[in-house]
Amino acid sequence: MISVVIPTYKEPEALDICLKSAINGQKNKNQIIVVVDGFYDLNKEVLEKYKEHINILNIEENVGMIQAMNLGHYNAAHLLVFHVQDDNVFPEAWDQVLLENYKPGYVLTPNQIEPTPSIFKQFHIKDLGRDPKTFDLQAYWDYEDSIRENKIDETGSTFPFLINKADYLRVGGLDETYPGPWVVDWEFFLKCELSGIKMMRTYSLNFYHFVSLGTAPTKEKQEEKVIKEGTCHEYFKYKWGQYAKHNPINNSKLL
Repeated sequence: MISVVIPTYKEPEALDICLKSAINGQKNKNQIIVVVDGFYDLNKEVLEKYKEHINILNIEENVGMIQAMNLGHYNAAHLLVFHVQDDNVFPEAWDQVLLENYKPGYVLTPNQIEPTPSIFKQFHIKDLGRDPKTFDLQAYWDYEDSIRENKIDETGSTFPFLINKADYLRVGGLDETYPGPWVVDWEFFLKCELSGIKMMRTYSLNFYHFVSLGTAPTKEKQEEKVIKEGTCHEYFKYKWGQYAKHNPINNSKLL
């Protein structure tokens, strides 16, 4: 079985469809850990709805995605841990397919469907809905099943990802000293590559990713985001001696 780690913040509608698809789509009874990164009351109705099927890790205050993801991993009961964002939707039989494709020494990434063009060439671009409230889960499951391929290659390095619990800890998990959630995932994948872990992608299943939710940010919020993201890039350079790199062919983060 698999331990699933899902940090959540302030998008209860996304969390609802995420959990519904994870629970209804699984073949086994996996451990599903929802890490509530503050704002418990905002998510309470959804958490109560699925409480018989999930473990709730309530942090009580907002600590950020990086620490929330790490804390969820530490609480995983199974050897294999699947890290997922709450704006993802699970396909049918997701656990069975992941286990069929995983091998020791892998970080295994399922492919994704996104509604808008992506920097990741492997993704399917198909607008199946940008609002969890109107998202048709069965329509997604039907479409996703039609595009599955019996194929795996070394173009991983994206969320969501399945990893051996010890491998995650061996590379130090996500670095909590980063000033924000940007770039830290690229550094994590870089550390995995440097440790000799293969970054694999399976096309046998495709998670849906809403990409961006809620109303468009104000000009001030957007400017703040740009500044914080730039600070994360500078912090990466401070640590590694150069800026983060992304190979558009195989998604490698090796410097």
